[in-house]
Amino acid sequence: MKLALLGPRGKVGRALAPALEAAGHEVRGIPRGETIDVQGLDAAIDFTTPAAGAETIRACLEQDLPCIVGTTGIDLRPLATLAEERGLVLFHAPNFALGAVLMMRFAQEAAQLMPRAEIIELHNEAKRDAPSGTAKATAVLVGGDPAIHSVRLPGLVAHQEVLFGGEGQLLTIRHDTFSRDAFVPGVLLALEKLSTLPPGLTVGLDALL
Repeated sequence: MKLALLGPRGKVGRALAPALEAAGHEVRGIPRGETIDVQGLDAAIDFTTPAAGAETIRACLEQDLPCIVGTTGIDLRPLATLAEERGLVLFHAPNFALGAVLMMRFAQEAAQLMPRAEIIELHNEAKRDAPSGTAKATAVLVGGDPAIHSVRLPGLVAHQEVLFGGEGQLLTIRHDTFSRDAFVPGVLLALEKLSTLPPGLTVGLDALL
């Protein structure tokens, strides 16, 4: 596929571009400040920032390009409406690491028997939004409005644990991302399934597995 990569100089973009090319895709990186011209391309992948993401995604949709979005902290509702009106796919995952999807799934199952839970998410200090998209998605799955604790420190990449407390016991479900390479399989899966998704917004790798 011929792809636009929005945010090619970011931490995820730098890991993603060579992996996409190694998988046989043709990648056009569009860095911040550059005019978004995606004519002739097949899809866009957005790993930018909450401040820039909404406009970059809108620009791609207005040029009739389906979008895969990894940026969190964006209000996707107006973009979902635009995608549906234009008959385009807008796919968003709060986390593209397959292990993180499993962590959320296990937490959802655990909550059925241990409803008292809290979430701790830890990211690099450069991450703009808090709580993270993964933590908010996990809270919805667990239910009961669990408290979310956000940590932003240098040296971290992306980490989350869900703690379930019960009388005389503690269950901890944790996922650690040590490299942005962990996001590559999820993005490749989204590209593979993109043509099978309905117009409008689809959220989460769970929808593809």
